[in-house]
Amino acid sequence: MNCIIVDDEFPSREELKYFINNFSAIKILKEFDDSVQALAYIEQHQIDIVFMDIHMPKLDGMSLSRIINRFPKPPLIVFITAHKDFAVDAFEIDAYDYILKPYSEERIVTTIKKLEKQELCINLASKITLWKNDKMIVTRISDISYCEAKGHETLIYANETEYRVNLSITDFYKKLPKNSFFRSHRSYIINIEKIIEIIPWFNNTYMLKIEGEILDIPVSRNKISEFKNIMGI
Repeated sequence: MNCIIVDDEFPSREELKYFINNFSAIKILKEFDDSVQALAYIEQHQIDIVFMDIHMPKLDGMSLSRIINRFPKPPLIVFITAHKDFAVDAFEIDAYDYILKPYSEERIVTTIKKLEKQELCINLASKITLWKNDKMIVTRISDISYCEAKGHETLIYANETEYRVNLSITDFYKKLPKNSFFRSHRSYIINIEKIIEIIPWFNNTYMLKIEGEILDIPVSRNKISEFKNIMGI
């Protein structure tokens, strides 16, 4: 698992490097004090994680994250910033975490360990454990057709069966491989490989027919551009 650091403050980069190098096996490929240069690097390399500040010269962290989230396999974004005002915006674009400076050792190490655990659970395994009634069912991730938000839980549809997990749809989305799954709407995640028809809908949006499923899944207006990029439309 590798990462880059994007922060125009040298002491902040040094502190973060210390924790990553001493408390994890995550490899730091490069560090940047220029977000435009960072973008060029991400375009040419496969990055797993980007640790970044929000207030950066030339291109701010929020704008950079929106750009790289359009990539076919975007890295996980961890914001490390002194500004709390952007937290809601960060999670709307599916940031993995949002850490406020000055952070404690416990806070940053917890995030690093979660990232490593996610790598083991998702990238090294092709299966996930879901609940069906009172049983835990081991299911292939590739069999998931789509997911639906249901309060504080998420319903998962796979092999024409409904499962559930005790996670919000935002948290569950973080567990899925981004090259296969796309959050088309605040309430839905789809398996891109299961799309069989794209139907033009009102206000220049789409409805998606999913293999083996009756329900058509919406693509919200704020996701249209990203969806078109993924599907080559």
